Amino acid sequence: MGEPTKIMQLTELMGVQPAPLYQRVKQAIISQISSGAWKPNQRIPSENKLVDELGVSRMTINRALRELASEGYLLRMQGVGTYVAELKVHTTIMEVHNISDEIAGRGHKHASKVIALGDVPADDTLATAFAIKPGESLFHSLIVHYENAIPIQLEERWVNPVMAPDYLLQDYEKQTPYIYLNQASPLTSGEHIIEAISPTAAQCKLLAIKKNDPCLLISRHTRHQRTLVTYTKLLYPGARHQLHGSFIRHG
Repeated sequence: MGEPTKIMQLTELMGVQPAPLYQRVKQAIISQISSGAWKPNQRIPSENKLVDELGVSRMTINRALRELASEGYLLRMQGVGTYVAELKVHTTIMEVHNISDEIAGRGHKHASKVIALGDVPADDTLATAFAIKPGESLFHSLIVHYENAIPIQLEERWVNPVMAPDYLLQDYEKQTPYIYLNQASPLTSGEHIIEAISPTAAQCKLLAIKKNDPCLLISRHTRHQRTLVTYTKLLYPGARHQLHGSFIRHG
């Protein structure tokens, strides 16, 4: 994710304007980002370093960094550090795309890590969705997707074995499930539900976010003809993502 960025005349950027100290710290950091001195995905100096350099309290630095993270300027990952944020990533909600292609289209690098891959028994809800009996097997995967080494999506997927018999044989750290599924049973229809949720402790760890960080969840059913192929839950850290849609009104 890159080396920590150097402090470049932050004390001068703070100035002496009549404003609360934490606001002056914020403005100094924003100036560094806006000028390009601190670039997207670069790690900024630690809180301790900022305290020493600027001669202000840790509480002041912490408040400035927290507010800048909530405003989208910074990205704070527990146990990793604080980074200059990219502009929020867009996901088009009207269509289904290959996440690796979306990331490449932004000129960035995609990577993925398979957390789980196997078969699981269908519970009552999944059995109803897939029109099978409870306890029958479904294929299951849990994958974290990264953009420039930052986790941006947790993909959990249940797959109809009849429609995608070789699903468990693929290497999903080399290609995404989208590629295989589009070959095995091309998408012909689907629907999704979008909601804001609080992540579990396990999800926070996989996405490198804090307990109370909000997330966006897309729950999606995709079909080939009339048969359900996959049920997927796509979880996005809210601070790193936004959804985008468009429509044309006729008449």
